[in-house]
Amino acid sequence: MARPFRFGSFTLGGTSIGELTELARKAEDLGFSTLTLPDHFDGQLAAAPALAAVAGVTTTLRIGTLVYANDYRHPVVLAKEAATLDVLSEGRFELGLGAGWMTADYEQSGIAQDGPGTRIERLDEAIDVLDGLFADGPFTYEGEHYRIGGLDGLPKPVQRPRPPLMLAGGGRRMLGLAARRADIVGINVNLSSGRPEGDAWGADTTRDRFLLKAEWVREAAGRRFDDIELHCQNYIAMITDDREGVLEETAPIFDITPDEAAASPQLLIGSVDEVVDQLEERRELLGISYVHIPLDSADDFAPVLARLAGT
Repeated sequence: MARPFRFGSFTLGGTSIGELTELARKAEDLGFSTLTLPDHFDGQLAAAPALAAVAGVTTTLRIGTLVYANDYRHPVVLAKEAATLDVLSEGRFELGLGAGWMTADYEQSGIAQDGPGTRIERLDEAIDVLDGLFADGPFTYEGEHYRIGGLDGLPKPVQRPRPPLMLAGGGRRMLGLAARRADIVGINVNLSSGRPEGDAWGADTTRDRFLLKAEWVREAAGRRFDDIELHCQNYIAMITDDREGVLEETAPIFDITPDEAAASPQLLIGSVDEVVDQLEERRELLGISYVHIPLDSADDFAPVLARLAGT
């Protein structure tokens, strides 16, 4: 049985409380399941206080991070932050977590950027710590990267045993970790270059690559695969009656052909009917049912949500 579609939207959070709350109410009114914020050191609002503000002006909209970088805060600190967001939202928080990838964040902040293997190992341990602190009673842990001595993590999250955990990645090792440990697995391009271009653009955006990555997830998940929700973030989402023309203009940005762009799971371009067909085909082929689009495309995508959300 295919999982029902649900739709998330992502934003940098606006520049004021008025703009932020307007964005949140808009996402809720349009029928989005989730509003998420990223976690970088640029001009965006800090995720935790911004999401708390969103929770305060909405009733059904889920809030989440896409994604927290594990290296930027100790998991003891993150556990408290995440549980607090779950409490303040009355159980509407989704914890998106990653190993960290953007080199500029590390260079500009002075935080040491270890190799991908070390960062992924540290993330694996951080999940142990989070789960231990979300559980009842004191928690003790002795790992390679973290040591916890009898700490009772408070507050406890509303959602038990934890808020849904999303892990996303584009490489086999990260997707393997996600498949073994996450509730939601985001299939992405490979960002090992540390830049928001380079490896992120090109052959790694094609449908064939996503088919391979979906198979990596299936293999690593084993028996728990059916319990996983598969997610994809769409970098470009556009409702248009000139699909071929837009694909011709868009494909060079990603260094792929228009035909490859048409099939790429990270691009949603076409009329409402064409986009609906694309999403249904991707769910059948790849299993992707949780779809994220930029909030600035939300109004145009309202008819898509009306037809597909929850189906």
